[in-house]
Amino acid sequence: MALKSLLSRESSKSLSAALRSRSPVVIGTNTAISLQNLLYSTKRVKKQEIIADDEIAPSPHEYDVPSSEISRPISEILKELNKKVPDSLIRTRTESNGFSCKYLPWHIVNRIMNLHAPEWSGEVRSITYSADGKYVTVTYRVTIYGNDAELFRESTGTSSVDEVGYGDPVQKAEAMAFRRACARFGLGLHLYHEEL
Repeated sequence: MALKSLLSRESSKSLSAALRSRSPVVIGTNTAISLQNLLYSTKRVKKQEIIADDEIAPSPHEYDVPSSEISRPISEILKELNKKVPDSLIRTRTESNGFSCKYLPWHIVNRIMNLHAPEWSGEVRSITYSADGKYVTVTYRVTIYGNDAELFRESTGTSSVDEVGYGDPVQKAEAMAFRRACARFGLGLHLYHEEL
């Protein structure tokens, strides 16, 4: 099927110009379907957006995913973070001195932060080794953002360089500092009170 039989001479000129500029072409529905088949069958264009006149072109922001969580005030975010964490998410570990303690793994803390404060950010502020080189301390900052303010908390975590187990000493110290910084917002803070 020839292109000129589908369109009038004026439409043909505007189509040629649109194809060169890669901009959308607005034409009738039946013509759009036939023209689209012709364009793809002749492989003249890799991908051409054709919009029928009875369709509405999507706005650039139409596919953005809205989130009600982002536009909340800091007080509401803090209220959510201060809720008691379910027991099923809490882990227990035994220290080298035989003392056992309850804690939240860093990945669970991360998910809770994503849920209740989706605009949070975190950064390592410093990594310091002790003078004898046996310990590493990481300072970590967590910032939460509300529609009325932003708030940050910092904390430190220390790990022995000789400690065996999963992850290197810096990773362990960072995870500890991250959890503690989040606890300063109230996340899992009840675990510290239970240990007293």
